[in-house]
Order: sequence, then structure tokens, then C-alpha cells
Amino acid sequence: MMAPIVQGWCPGAHRPMMSGDGLVVRVRPRLARLDAEQALGLCDLADQFGNGTIDLTNRANLQLRGVKEAEHQPLLRELAALNLLDAEPGIEVRRNILVSPLYKAGDLTARLTQALINRLGELPALPAKFGFAVDTGPARLLSADSADIRLEIGPNGLTLRADGAETGRSVTEADAIDHLISLAQWFSQNYTPDTRRMARLVTALDLPQDWQGSAPGPLGDPIQPGICELGPFYGAAFGQLPASRLSDLINASGASALRVTPWRLILLEGGAEMPAPDFVTDGSDPLMTTDACPGAPFCPQAQVETRAIARSLASRVSGCLHVSGCAKGCARMGSADITLVGHNGRFDLVKQGRAGDEPCQRGLTPETLMTMDLT
Repeated sequence: MMAPIVQGWCPGAHRPMMSGDGLVVRVRPRLARLDAEQALGLCDLADQFGNGTIDLTNRANLQLRGVKEAEHQPLLRELAALNLLDAEPGIEVRRNILVSPLYKAGDLTARLTQALINRLGELPALPAKFGFAVDTGPARLLSADSADIRLEIGPNGLTLRADGAETGRSVTEADAIDHLISLAQWFSQNYTPDTRRMARLVTALDLPQDWQGSAPGPLGDPIQPGICELGPFYGAAFGQLPASRLSDLINASGASALRVTPWRLILLEGGAEMPAPDFVTDGSDPLMTTDACPGAPFCPQAQVETRAIARSLASRVSGCLHVSGCAKGCARMGSADITLVGHNGRFDLVKQGRAGDEPCQRGLTPETLMTMDLT
């Protein structure tokens, strides 16, 4: 079997990625938020141009799948009409910004994120997956999520921290983005093909002392489905949102906006909590700890179908389950208690590891898996 192809970049709207069912077109919401009109419009576009679903990514972006090549440009025009498209493709590529979803309009998180968006053009050349996190609430929520430079609140106030470093640099709101750009320039001048993410670089090369010394703040509790001050959170199994059902839920709840997270959760800002059988509403649902990529035939590299077996096994696994169509492990980059990896139509089993790790059993059929003890 050939090794899976690692693309080294993420799809965008201007630069989609071809998959087994058509183009994957990614939309990057500004401040992790779409107003109700934008969200409802995107649902319509998923039905009109895609396969009727919207994917939530682990970078808090939204994806339409199954878009025909001939319809890419008409889709871009519709996205632009909804103000969901950067006019400049180069800015879209740089706008990899995770935002803590509990911010309020005009607060520090919102102000810093907008300030960073306004100055993306000043960033140096960076690898395609290089990203930022604005995690400036009272407790850190994004510490486990993909970002290379982090703005956080610590005991001494606002801190700018290189991912992989235990401490960061104390900054003010006024100079935070200046220092962020300077840290990005240090990275740009020093990274190599083997250190294309900040955490790898600071392991291989000593981070200057100027960028250390200020401790980050405490970690927050993971967000679960349910109501909060801003509105209700709903989970999406495998990060997949059925567009027509999402549209119905937004309308029924009276939400003013949709906020996205990197945790397969959406927040209906200002909405009422509603019954939602097509979404996950219980934080103990095993689907919230189950990861599965689209699988075959939707991904050309997948060796197996994934999501049906993931649903069947979710409640039988003690801990988290990851079902991957190939050894890339796109749905979960970290380890899982049980990882199943597609190989020539069957599954290899990895315990307490990643999709690319050495399996402890090979060639398992779905029927065999359904009778095995996976606790």
C-alpha cells in the first residue's frame, strides 16, 4: 500500500481541495461568528452547491463538500455576497485565527482579534498551517488546540506565548500585535522544513529570553452541550452539520448568530434552547469523544468506510475512539484510547496511540470488531 499523501496545506475558499466527492471549500468565519443571515445563507449554499452538509473543522472553520469544479466560481460569488470571502486570497491563507467562543462584543478578545485581522498583511511568509489563538478570557480554553502564537491572560495580565514554551512575554493591548508580528518574524527567519510549527522550533532552537517569563493563566473546563449566558451549545457528531436541520434550528431558536468552535460544538448566540434530535445535546454522549474522517468513497486516500462503524462502536469503547480511513489520521492528530486505521478494506487496531503508530492487530473486519472487547 502506498503511503498516504500529506498535502501540507488546508483548503480555503479561493483554493479548494479535491476529494473523492468533489471540491472541499473552506470558509473561515471572522471572530468565529456568522450572523444569522450569513449562517442561513451558507446552509442554502451547502444544499445548492454541495452535498447538503457543513463540516466543522478542528480550526473552527466551516467546509462545504461535494462542490463541482464547474460550480466553484459561482459559489465564490455567493460567498462574497454573504461577506464570507476575503477579496484577497493571500489574506485568506493568513487568517488562521482561533478565538475563544465565549467573548462578548467589544471585549478584549474581540478587539485583539480584529486588530490582528487588520494587520495580517504585515506578517512575514509563514507555513500554510501556521496559526494564532486569541484566548484572553478568564480561563484558557484553546490550550490543546492548534495554534503557533497565543495571546492569553495570565497572573500578570496579557501574555504573548510561543506554542511549546511554558511561559510567554508580558504585553499590553496597545503593543500586543506589534510583538506578535515580531515573534512571527523570528519564526520565519529560523524555521526549517522539519520545524514548520512553532512547538517544534522551540524544541530544536532556544527561544530568546525576551519571549519568556510571563506565566499563562489557569485552564478552563471543557465546554459541553447545553445552555450558557450567550445561548445554547449543540454538538455535531464527527463535526458534520446537516445544513437543512441547522437552518431549521437557527430559525426555531431565534438566534442572532452562529459561533463555531474547534470542538465540534456550535453556539447559537442569543437563541433559545430547543429540542434538536439531529445534534448532540448531552455531553456524555460517546459521539462527543469519537472521531471519524469522511472515509471512503468521499476521500480518495481512505481505505474503508468510517462513520457507520464509528457510530456502531462508540458506546462500546471505554474512552475515546478514532476511526481513520488511512494512516494520516486527519480527524484526530493526537492519540486515542482506541484507533482503527483503514488498510485494504479492513482495519488495523492501535491502542493508546495515533493512526500512524504500529498496530497491535491487523486485518480486522467490521464484523470482528463488533464482537471484540474494546474496553
